[in-house]
Amino acid sequence: MASAVFTPTTTHSERQTMNTIGIIGAGAIGAAFAKALTRQGINVVISNSRGPESLASLVAELGPTARAGTREEAAAQPVVLVAVNWSKLPTALAGLPDFAGRIVIDANNSIEAPSFKALDLHGRMSSEVFAEWVPGARVVKAFNHLQAHLLESEPTAEGGRRVLFFSGDDAQAKSQVATLIERLGFFGIDLGVLSVGARLVQFPGGPLPALNLVKFA
Repeated sequence: MASAVFTPTTTHSERQTMNTIGIIGAGAIGAAFAKALTRQGINVVISNSRGPESLASLVAELGPTARAGTREEAAAQPVVLVAVNWSKLPTALAGLPDFAGRIVIDANNSIEAPSFKALDLHGRMSSEVFAEWVPGARVVKAFNHLQAHLLESEPTAEGGRRVLFFSGDDAQAKSQVATLIERLGFFGIDLGVLSVGARLVQFPGGPLPALNLVKFA
């Protein structure tokens, strides 16, 4: 079962690897995540399917720690978040080099925007399918359950900290994502391995998506 809290145990060198984060997908969640990162002075390389030039206004809004890049440049970073409409994910990830043990954050939901219609994955978990599209990656499910406007806003709320769930099969990868969540000012809750945690936050079907929870000290 899920544990209540995950205490980050990353070393200084691991923390340093999170000084630049790649984002594939500049829609609502990708842009919100970029805003949360740049608010903390973390460097961002963000990409979309239309090319870096199309992101000029977003990058100007994000500030000096952000730059637009190609899909390949974003994917080359030590930590990469992917947030793309489900039907476009195979194309968005096709042909990228093996991730060679780098962390890829799965912030996707198996729905089709804008209808939010659930897609039939034939009983499979969305993160299970996603992992096949990012060979060599250490996949951590995170940043998919909150609405974009909550993800990009200040994480303090009602005298506490807004909760973010995460899960994964690699303890070190989860530790680094937990540290990132903490650095962004949120309160991270470890839901365990992907077979448990990713199912809990899967939208549709899981009980946790869209819940705006706050942890009080």
